[in-house]
Amino acid sequence: MATGGAEAAIARARAAGVHAMVVVGTDLESSRQAVDLAAQHPDVFATVGLHPHDASRLDAEWDDLVALARSPRVVAVGEAGFDFHYMHSPPDAQDAAFRAQIRLAHHLDRALVIHSREAWDATFTVLVEEGVPARTVFHCFTGGPAEADRALELGGALSFSGIVSFKSADDVRAAAARCPEDRLLVETDAPYLAPVPYRGKENEPALIGAVGEALAAAVGRDPAQIAASTAAAATTWLDLLDLS
Repeated sequence: MATGGAEAAIARARAAGVHAMVVVGTDLESSRQAVDLAAQHPDVFATVGLHPHDASRLDAEWDDLVALARSPRVVAVGEAGFDFHYMHSPPDAQDAAFRAQIRLAHHLDRALVIHSREAWDATFTVLVEEGVPARTVFHCFTGGPAEADRALELGGALSFSGIVSFKSADDVRAAAARCPEDRLLVETDAPYLAPVPYRGKENEPALIGAVGEALAAAVGRDPAQIAASTAAAATTWLDLLDLS
């Protein structure tokens, strides 16, 4: 939890010039919290989803997640997908949860927010088999140029976190440089992955500017241009208020 809690983090973000925030659900409880927070603030939106770590909860939580996803300030289904790094849920459970959430995104005409870690082939296979929702965002993109090309070919958008500022992330920066401006998004993934020069600290929405500056350097554009284009892209891909 950010210093001072969610309300303080929102206040710091506004003071830093952040115009909208998306709180991501990863299971039923966090999705409820995201929806509740969004209901209290006109510049906060929510996603409802079951992270691959928690995919084993699908049967127990699915009906309530579906009902929650219909809430008016929910802009996306997810995080959904695969995580073969930690394997907190078995692959078959991750597969079932991902497919269910893709179908829900189609049914509700919501964006789909994808988590894919060390699982690109599985991610792309399921997307092709289930059909890619019209607005599909590859959250916290960690692939290289090959994965970027494949995601873009499927019609997705790529969202970059503080990883784009890490010294070791040349592949991620190369991927960003290949992404069309209208499909390029920026995020913090708070409270994780604080960007340089805040490494080692808890991340929060107020630090999005540092991520944007690193992304601008990676794609060879002015930070102000990236701020404007990523805000416009967020409006399109996540159906937010008009930020352009």
